[in-house]
Amino acid sequence: MNLSRQLEKLYGAENVNAQLERYDKALESFKKLYGDDEVRIFSAPGRTEVGGNHTDHNNGKVLAAAVNLDVIAIVAPTNDGVVRIKSEGFPEDVVDITSLEPEESEKNTSAALIRGVCRGFRDGGFNIGGFKAYTISTVLKGSGLSSSAAFEVLVGTILSGLYNGSEVSAVKIAQIAQFAENQFFGKPSGLMDQMASSVGGFITIDFEDTKNPVIRSVNYDFAHSGHALCIVDTKGNHADLTPEYAAMPKEMKQVAAFFGKSCLRELSKADVLENIVSLREKCGDRAVLRALHFFDENVRVDKQCEALDSGRFSDFLELIKASGNSSYKYLQNVYCGLNTAEEGLAVGLYIAENILGGEGASRVHGGGLAGTIQAFVPKAKLSEFKSEMERVFGEGSCYVLMVRPAGGTEIEIDG
Repeated sequence: MNLSRQLEKLYGAENVNAQLERYDKALESFKKLYGDDEVRIFSAPGRTEVGGNHTDHNNGKVLAAAVNLDVIAIVAPTNDGVVRIKSEGFPEDVVDITSLEPEESEKNTSAALIRGVCRGFRDGGFNIGGFKAYTISTVLKGSGLSSSAAFEVLVGTILSGLYNGSEVSAVKIAQIAQFAENQFFGKPSGLMDQMASSVGGFITIDFEDTKNPVIRSVNYDFAHSGHALCIVDTKGNHADLTPEYAAMPKEMKQVAAFFGKSCLRELSKADVLENIVSLREKCGDRAVLRALHFFDENVRVDKQCEALDSGRFSDFLELIKASGNSSYKYLQNVYCGLNTAEEGLAVGLYIAENILGGEGASRVHGGGLAGTIQAFVPKAKLSEFKSEMERVFGEGSCYVLMVRPAGGTEIEIDG
């Protein structure tokens, strides 16, 4: 398949020319920095969570999709045991992979992710080696489309391609990426972001057995839904919110621990309701509400998949609204109490509901607290929706996306 056909598959026909320019820019930047070596090209996409808000870290169910925003890398292997990655707009990361222990000074940095992915590959019995790479990303940090997962999956896809004959499975790359984020970067994320980025397409994932997650493609073509998938960046500040994000899985697991279990998936909603008096006293009301959200959200994921598989898009939209309502009221991740002057997600949701007028659907997207909302917008209202969101949150804040059929992948540049 020639380059243009590959780009059309990944980004849509209307975006091929812009992507050709982007790839040329990345190639030229690599040459200026690292020389005129023979190179290979890799890509890993961002993701959008469609259902299962904050369920994956307690072995729940999710509905997710890879999108046509990604990180691309121009890469050449080296034999010095060092990974060098220069990302556009950021300082170069230089990581000596002969040392693969977590380093405290690297926490919350991309260098930690690189070292962590290499450690995960080594521990998994795979080959690792040095390389130099120049990357350009359209998965903006803080966009709610999981830029960190895309970067981790990109590093894993590169290592698989350069040193393992591209034979490391997408699921294994996702698991290694999560390990890197948890153990080296220092963020207690679940597995959904990495899995959606690595596997690609529109998928549902059941994490009951995290070592062998059940992944299934959902049989629905959004192109025929009459709606656009929009992600709106409300420009919230994620700084200092890590403890707030960590509190969600922590509090859910406190409820599970009350029953001597490690996660909520080992319980039922009835268990919680029958013991709600003791749980409120032991764990607190917010933890109980978050647990109840988990059980209801798991059921909604199944219903969303059923609705899409059978072509009942209007039912799917109602389930999206219900998910957003639960996240707002029970999971409580639309805003936190640290800065009451900044509640952009709530503002965005109000504006979305006001424009949609009962049509389509909108909800908090991803981790929440700051960042993005998701909306399914009837195409007749798309122009108004995008215009109003960008009036409030700034030009370029409303992304109109497509579902990308491939996850982490190598772009073939021959032929």
